Amino acid sequence: MLRLRLAALLGSLILCAQALAADVDAKTYGFPITNPFEATIATTPPDLRSTLPADNDVDQTDYDLKLRPERELPDNFWPVKKLRYRLARQDHPAPLIFVIAGTGGRYDSSHAEYLKKLFYGAGYHVVQLSSPSSYDFMAAASRHATPGLSTEDADDLYRVMQAVRAQHPKLPITDFYLTGYSLGALDAAFVSHLDETRRSFNFKRVLLLNPPVNLYTSITNLDRLVQTNVRGVTDNTTFYQLVLGKLTRYFQQKGYIDLNDALLFDFQESRQRLSNEQMAMLIGTAFRFSSSDIAFTSDLINRRGLITPVGLTINERTSLTPFYERALQCDFDCYITEQLIPFWRARYDGGSLNQLIQQVSLYALTDYLKQNSKIAVMHNADDLILGPGDLGYLRRTLGDRLTVFPHGGHCGNLNYRVNGDAMLEFFRG
Repeated sequence: MLRLRLAALLGSLILCAQALAADVDAKTYGFPITNPFEATIATTPPDLRSTLPADNDVDQTDYDLKLRPERELPDNFWPVKKLRYRLARQDHPAPLIFVIAGTGGRYDSSHAEYLKKLFYGAGYHVVQLSSPSSYDFMAAASRHATPGLSTEDADDLYRVMQAVRAQHPKLPITDFYLTGYSLGALDAAFVSHLDETRRSFNFKRVLLLNPPVNLYTSITNLDRLVQTNVRGVTDNTTFYQLVLGKLTRYFQQKGYIDLNDALLFDFQESRQRLSNEQMAMLIGTAFRFSSSDIAFTSDLINRRGLITPVGLTINERTSLTPFYERALQCDFDCYITEQLIPFWRARYDGGSLNQLIQQVSLYALTDYLKQNSKIAVMHNADDLILGPGDLGYLRRTLGDRLTVFPHGGHCGNLNYRVNGDAMLEFFRG
């Protein structure tokens, strides 16, 4: 059954690619990886990537913001009691681009680093921000530490952006721009909408890279990958036995999961080419780490008692491993059911799951997206997070402000030079 589900997902991606390949012709486009799983993991071959400035040619500094001084956190959380972000500055007046990381991503995640160098090399100031779903943002910046309500996440992000601007009053900024990838793209859409009334930035252009259209569809697709069975191993072997150990070692080395780096870490460790099932499992497992991070951090900060006992005293000597292992059993759907929906209903008199989906997805911004010419979307026809009808919705809503590339999986072609040129052309336009 699970193999059939994976086959169905692959089939729907192929049909989307065939139906929409006319947007950007596959032969003209030239991206060499046509398997969406492999593209998501390996990204662009090095010789086809955008030309970027070297690390030592970027004038950048990491800064801290103390936004939640009232929050009491265990000593284990001392590194994230202040929110860190990265600013790359030009030595002349220039526009500034905010870059919002994807699901669970920190400001220094690999995709955010690539986008920073791309835009910095083109003459922009760049500010890299963690995702509201990352543990550091939840601990140090989020008012409620329960990410997933898009308007609330955007409000938290907006306060961070205002604080960043206030921290650098002498930075010569000519205009403000905004972008984000994956979940960060959805966040960027809601931030842009919020700015229409608050007017702190008056963003000149906003670019959404591989956004989820229906947030619940996207997380369901990713959760489904975790459950994939693998040919050649016992029928009971799922992601826990085959992949979890390797990604756990990565997590222990870095202390968090950078999805792109973590995927490539395991991909390169494999001694033979991975099957579609194995690649699907690897992608799903990496996202499972993100959902576990969210569930664990939200439960701990809010003292809900679902993962960490309410009365337990946690200090720097307390091992968090048993609680994190418990959190690994919680996928995105589990987090939504056990924490997000109860919080939404208690605080905002929320209703059904379908109502929540409408409020947190791009659907809530349909009229705004239709009417606002400064917003564009770049997506891939074979993106793993898309469901039936998602690209059709984007086409009806954005018209010629939607660019659909035939291949690339989920964000796997962000660092392809053709994509980089298209991003720069959009912002310069």
